[in-house]
Amino acid sequence: LRYTRMPPGQLTSILQFLRRQQVLQLYRRILRALRDVPAEADRRHLQEWAREEFRRNKDATEEVRSGSWMQSG
Repeated sequence: LRYTRMPPGQLTSILQFLRRQQVLQLYRRILRALRDVPAEADRRHLQEWAREEFRRNKDATEEVRSGSWMQSG
């Protein structure tokens, strides 16, 4: 866990910390699962899609949005 990425003085609650860990686990599971895609072009496309989706939602703080990601993951 790298604290340098957080704005100074910002403290996260235990729930935010746990949610972050769950999201990181989901991200890793997705990338690992994509290793089994046989076609390299498809694998790269899906990896880039997954990365872009996580980047796009990296600042999502709504429990509803992050919760729905976890439910569908």
